[in-house]
Amino acid sequence: MPFRPVATLMLREIATTHGRSLGGYGWIILEPVAAVSLLSLVFSLFFKNPPLGNSFAMFYASGYLAFATYSDVAQKTALSLRYSRPLLAYPVVNWLDAVLARFALAMLTHTLIWMVVVSGITLVEGLPLNLDPITLAASLVLAALLGLAIGAMNIVLFEFFPVWERVWAIINRPLFMLSGVLFLPDQLPQPYKDWLWYNPIVHVIAVARDGIYRHYSFDPQGVACVIGLALILMVLGIVFLARHARGRILNG
Repeated sequence: MPFRPVATLMLREIATTHGRSLGGYGWIILEPVAAVSLLSLVFSLFFKNPPLGNSFAMFYASGYLAFATYSDVAQKTALSLRYSRPLLAYPVVNWLDAVLARFALAMLTHTLIWMVVVSGITLVEGLPLNLDPITLAASLVLAALLGLAIGAMNIVLFEFFPVWERVWAIINRPLFMLSGVLFLPDQLPQPYKDWLWYNPIVHVIAVARDGIYRHYSFDPQGVACVIGLALILMVLGIVFLARHARGRILNG
């Protein structure tokens, strides 16, 4: 069965990562709920209304969930071979199984998180059901695709250039503040507004907000650029992994 190694690796990660912790998968849901609740509480003390709509929780959820999906998928993908290296010594398991297993599990996890958080906010705050599930699903897929592409490239870069792992961690620290999670890019003055749109995550968050707020629209050309960037990085990552995964990367 071609999918058996992927399923086995997914079950292994569920058992090792979540099965030994108190609450298991429950903590995965609790973390975004706590983050969105804290952001809503803090900003509601200083502002009368959120930048979009009437719900602080929904506005910050629309940005936080998209960013968290990208960030988590990118990190898990980048470390997938390192995480599964002992099992990759077996001929039945290859590098692609390890990457797909972590990506698939992250996708399932964040799909569940999006469903629970968005529906929970809608029910608790009594918001009108004006969501566009197709656009929301597209933003989830777009965030995961970008994370997978960057993670695939980082598998190679982390191994061939160890210093890049530290540089990448430093680069990512301010990324949360520069991706439009806490504000609308359109509200910034020029030239900062135009500069911010060069960040691909900003476009991902814009799609998520279009799925929640029908009067907020994203730039289709920007989304096309994000998809193009993700595909280019993914192809490059796959090519390098196909050539070096069984050599330097897996052997350390």
